[in-house]
Amino acid sequence: MSQQFLYRALVSAKWLSEAIKSPQAGQAVKILDASWYLPKMKRDPRHEFEERHIPGAAFFDIDLCSDRTSPYDHMLPSAEDFAEYVGKLGVGSDSHVVVYDASDQGLFSAPRVWWMFRAFGHHAVSLLDGGLKNWQQEGYPLSSGKSRAVPAEFHASLDKSMVKSHEDVEENIESHCFQLVDARSAGRFRGTEPEPREGIESGHIPGSLNIPFLDFLTEAGFEKTPEVIRSLFLQKKVDLSKPIVATCGSGVTACHIALAAYLCGKPDVAVYDGAWVEWYMRARPGEIISEGKGKTL
Repeated sequence: MSQQFLYRALVSAKWLSEAIKSPQAGQAVKILDASWYLPKMKRDPRHEFEERHIPGAAFFDIDLCSDRTSPYDHMLPSAEDFAEYVGKLGVGSDSHVVVYDASDQGLFSAPRVWWMFRAFGHHAVSLLDGGLKNWQQEGYPLSSGKSRAVPAEFHASLDKSMVKSHEDVEENIESHCFQLVDARSAGRFRGTEPEPREGIESGHIPGSLNIPFLDFLTEAGFEKTPEVIRSLFLQKKVDLSKPIVATCGSGVTACHIALAAYLCGKPDVAVYDGAWVEWYMRARPGEIISEGKGKTL
């Protein structure tokens, strides 16, 4: 069995509660709150973290742990910067990282951080199924205040096969080397609903397919079963036996597609990191498929 399957992608609130109360020898569980929201939601994730979080958790800032020189949002940082950032949060190379967020959906942004760890070669990473929402509903305790982590040593090395560039996606329009799957809502994908970012019109990349990320979640906010997810991929004409690249608005919810495929036994889904924002900003008019405004300049 390959290394990446030694850690399951999802852990339950019960499992995490027991891991906090009775740490196993050799299993240093490190919990990260990776809450992040679109500006229009007017939520302050760091402030919310200080009001309530899972005991022992540290706050992972998706915008801070990014390539700050890029014109696009929260692009992957360098391996050195990632290692330094997570090391300061107390994550070591021997840590089993458990990521969650406080979204209303159960999980929203946490899969991005799960994918980031895997992209930097750390496969001992899981997601709290159902997120903080279900942790609270199941009656588990919460803490408040700032986290105070003991710095740890973390080694990172980027697996370049996990990330796709604008050039890779552009070339794929002709070569069809991989299936490009977009996690945005159907309206944003089709161009009938607005994008949340100013100056960016909705629509999609030529040849891409659409599975809105919420389709992978139950109404209660848990991940659907692998059997249901396989049926969903099949229904949306996505072949799990062939290469898949995930995209979305800015590279966050795309990671739900990577997670869903992982749950079906496919661990190699890459993410187009620049996603729709980069594509729209760099595209020629004919490279935008839309039932709305599209791009005319």
